[in-house]
Amino acid sequence: MTATALWDFGRATGVVALVLLTLSMVLGVATRSGRPAPWLPRFAVTEVHRNVSLLSSVFLALHVVLLLFDPYAMLRLFDFVLPFAGNYRPFWQGLGTVALDVLLALVVTSLLRHRLGRRTWRAVHWAAYALWPIALAHALGTGTDSFSPWFLTLAVLCVLAVAGALCWRLSARFAERRTPARLETAV
Repeated sequence: MTATALWDFGRATGVVALVLLTLSMVLGVATRSGRPAPWLPRFAVTEVHRNVSLLSSVFLALHVVLLLFDPYAMLRLFDFVLPFAGNYRPFWQGLGTVALDVLLALVVTSLLRHRLGRRTWRAVHWAAYALWPIALAHALGTGTDSFSPWFLTLAVLCVLAVAGALCWRLSARFAERRTPARLETAV
């Protein structure tokens, strides 16, 4: 694979990861409501949320691996572990590292959800509300396409989607439906 292709795929996977994280955030709020979507039954909203979250993790992993081997990016392995230590725009790159760390915590606790218990899992899962704006800030601050019209349009659409979901979540119309205790273990 040529250096240009690595750079292009690295950027593209980051953009796709951001879009999927946005969709995951919106679906997460919808899942919490316990209501069916107009086109999906209630259980399917949860499954789509899980699958979109997993897919966003895959694209983020691809983003990291591709940029690790990209000669333009010149990232080092510890740039993905130690926030704010990078050579290129260290603050914005560090936000990406923080977002990666938070996503890893979410994935690990989701995989261990039945062993950790619902209360612990939920406490860690609240970090998703911090993950999304951190990832968006990383994309806007580090991305070479961050001020191009197509990316700004995409970023605005992502912000509107998440803001709409959060406004609904905080509104009086958001009535959280509790899952019966006997069904919580199956979820």
